[in-house]
Amino acid sequence: MATFELQTECVVEALFSDLLGEDQNDCRSLETDFGGPVQSAGEPPTTFDPVIIASRLRRMGDQCNMDFERNSSEALVEVLQGKMEKFGAAVDSLSRIWSDQNPGLIYEKAFLSISVKLVMYVAKKVPAMVHPNQLIQAINGNSQVRSYIEACGGWENLDN
Repeated sequence: MATFELQTECVVEALFSDLLGEDQNDCRSLETDFGGPVQSAGEPPTTFDPVIIASRLRRMGDQCNMDFERNSSEALVEVLQGKMEKFGAAVDSLSRIWSDQNPGLIYEKAFLSISVKLVMYVAKKVPAMVHPNQLIQAINGNSQVRSYIEACGGWENLDN
């Protein structure tokens, strides 16, 4: 099985391919690329498909109703001014605010939803500023979100 980091990279690459309308097949063979057959005898079938998972993430992003232009988070203002190195901090700050305002929304889901929505928002405004690494680093660098995804049974069981 590929590491969480590699799976995150493939999911985010598939998301960007979807957002930018590019070919989405590069990571479909992730399991076979990292040693051995997709399914060993006696094991359940592998269900990791980054394209399907990216589609789930995009749906989560579509559920985010936050107005980025009206939010005064310092990190967000910097991101909207082109300082994408503040992306993770902006998403973290906005996620805490949004989950506090919506008692039924846990921080980790808010983080994933806002991170996708913010990437989509910035990509529409200034496509050259947005790169998959910003989202990959934000997810991989947040131990709380990583633990949540792993507790769900991995990316393949997220939002199932």
